[in-house]
Amino acid sequence: MNDKVLSKLEILAGAAKYDVSCASSGSNRGNSGKELGNSSPWGICHSFAEDGRCISLLKIMLTNHCIYDCAYCINRRSNDVQRTALSAQELIDLTIGFYRRNYIEGLFLSSGVFKNPDYTMEQMTKVAKELRTTHRFNGYIHLKSIPGASNELIREAGLYADRLSVNIEIPTETNLKLLAPEKDYSSILSPMNAIRQGILVSKEDRQKYRSAPKFVPAGQSTQLIVGATPDNDKQILKLASGLYQAQQLKRVYYSGYIPVNTTDSRLPAPTAPPLLREHRLYQSDWLMRFYFFNVDEIVNDLHPNLDLEIDPKLSYALRNPALFPVDINRAPYELILRVPGIGVRSAKLIVASRQYGRINSDQLKRMGVVMKRAQFFITCNELKAPTINEIKPENLRQLFVKGLPKKKEKFPGQLKLFDNY
Repeated sequence: MNDKVLSKLEILAGAAKYDVSCASSGSNRGNSGKELGNSSPWGICHSFAEDGRCISLLKIMLTNHCIYDCAYCINRRSNDVQRTALSAQELIDLTIGFYRRNYIEGLFLSSGVFKNPDYTMEQMTKVAKELRTTHRFNGYIHLKSIPGASNELIREAGLYADRLSVNIEIPTETNLKLLAPEKDYSSILSPMNAIRQGILVSKEDRQKYRSAPKFVPAGQSTQLIVGATPDNDKQILKLASGLYQAQQLKRVYYSGYIPVNTTDSRLPAPTAPPLLREHRLYQSDWLMRFYFFNVDEIVNDLHPNLDLEIDPKLSYALRNPALFPVDINRAPYELILRVPGIGVRSAKLIVASRQYGRINSDQLKRMGVVMKRAQFFITCNELKAPTINEIKPENLRQLFVKGLPKKKEKFPGQLKLFDNY
């Protein structure tokens, strides 16, 4: 690798770190020759394959030149940053070289918009096509689709990439137009629709012909920035839920706003990224995807923002005490899933096991149920802990916020708190 390409690699890998579809490595440990392995800041990141394997990816931009001037982006046109670009061949050589050295198992490629959306998308597609056809590269490839690019280019890219994604970034179109005047939802949803249509057509073709080519077999995803605009959590989750239903996305990623442009008056004053809010959104997203929750059950007009002190599943339970306690030995699977401390795997084990006899608390612990949480929301054979209705939700909330007592036998702090109830 010559010095020119090395310099480009450092600039473009650094420019790609704000895309949270996968997490960049953040350390820089060298190797004096006596250690095993090393870590570098050249955009090696990790993602997960459909079968659960963790795979390392080269996370990089084709170029950080951009014709757009989005307020929240470090690579916007008006920023005075060092600019560079990799040619398609340079990027192909980097990917193959890193793969042969066992640094990576795939490629995560995004780009600023250079010249126009079609030209940029064409160059990115060329990289994926050359890797697949000329070099017979069979590793994972994730391409960022460029808003405004033609559907023909999107469909071609989908034949070579495992996943395509189009970043919406801002949860409402009004605020998107404020922070990114050259963008609109139409230009973003158009490639999303093309990807979804391509996936549906590919599935139908492969049912008829085994040799039919796959189209983005890992599906599509998007990213939303959290905290750059006054949009509340209800607006963010409504949009995410709608995208899951309409576009059948595999994932929506939430990125806590990092103040990279501190002098723009359209953006909030520089503060630390809202990481806890981002975390709560991911928890809520999980509830929608795997726990049968609707958005209105997680957030509503009375509670438009997520509670930062407790997780959204516990918050739901405390706001709906009439649903509890749940009889573990009789309740349906969907209701058991709503108990704090019980996950998908544990709920399935409960439903399967109770066919052979009544379940007690020791069995629940062995199934992976977090009894410190669940005991207040369930009934079973011999459980003696007071339930949410005996304790009152507001008192139980304070108990969780302050932290449950560590002693297992008598819960002294809990008994003191509930003496008057």
